[in-house]
Amino acid sequence: MALPVSQQAKYWGLAAALLFFALWFLGDVMLPFVMGGAMAYLFDPIVDRMERAGLTRPMAVTVISLAVTLTFVLLILLVIPLLVEQTRDLINAAPEIFKQLQTWLTTRFPELMDSDSIVRRQLLKIGEAIQARGGELVNGVVTSAMSVISVVLLIVIVPVVTVYLLLDWDKMIAKLDDLLPRDHAPAVRQLAREIDATLASFIRGQGAVCLVQATFYGVGLMLAGLNFGLLVGVFAGVLTFIPYVGALVGGGLAIGIALFQFWGDWVSVGIVAGIFAAGQVIEGNILTPKLVGGSVGLHPVWLIFALSVFGSLFGFVGMLVAVPVSAMIGVFARFLLSRYKDGMLYRGTGGGTGPT
Repeated sequence: MALPVSQQAKYWGLAAALLFFALWFLGDVMLPFVMGGAMAYLFDPIVDRMERAGLTRPMAVTVISLAVTLTFVLLILLVIPLLVEQTRDLINAAPEIFKQLQTWLTTRFPELMDSDSIVRRQLLKIGEAIQARGGELVNGVVTSAMSVISVVLLIVIVPVVTVYLLLDWDKMIAKLDDLLPRDHAPAVRQLAREIDATLASFIRGQGAVCLVQATFYGVGLMLAGLNFGLLVGVFAGVLTFIPYVGALVGGGLAIGIALFQFWGDWVSVGIVAGIFAAGQVIEGNILTPKLVGGSVGLHPVWLIFALSVFGSLFGFVGMLVAVPVSAMIGVFARFLLSRYKDGMLYRGTGGGTGPT
């Protein structure tokens, strides 16, 4: 006989509380394991396909590991130094850019730039703040990043955890399935399939879209001759996981820089704007339909809210688990809503199917 609902609620509530406190107190310790689990989840379908093609699982994991290692080395040698250099140059050039903006506004809108103008005072404050704080900001970001993600975590622990999880992924799933409460096993399996479909559509699909968009924007802006083009393109591509935000923020930044760099050369400015317009057309009509599919139940506002809450509560680890946890909550919410609509509270004693 199944446990009463009140008892089940206590057990599930206790499990949720233990997970919350584990994230709260062990956030930094859990970071390599969360990252390793995320990497294993991303690569498991590829390993499964390679197994079906005839490779053993250890051989498939070895091939994946070598490919990822080679990609990581190429990024370190080719792309990352250029991104760091462009970031440093952008911060150093920011005060000059604001001076050019001030000159441009003075020439074309002199009434806004008199000595008592709010616009003038704000531009001066922004330029002084960037000049004074730019170096401190870079040093602070680098120091914080290195304190959270050390070289040891990146080079040793995360890959090791990923490899071991990939090797035993199917066995772990089978053991977890064996531990499910028998009365609820079918419902839990159905929820797990929906969660996996949501995560696969969003994380794997949207991750591929972000990678393609970052490459397209970065290479396109570099070929267009835009200063800091690679940095702006990668930034816009990464933000693509939030619909429209990447194009709006990245496009606004790129066009703003293009106006300063190419003022009077409207063809070049138009090329920069056209790159982002083409990127939106490709994303909306080709990439997202093919790689992500239809709606996966993660509204952009819900995603931003989840990232904000989990990031503020659990730091970097919270941001890593925000998307999967928010997807789970969305699946559970839809499940409970369907149960509510099938229940007496919604349908009433008359068994009606909807409003009269």
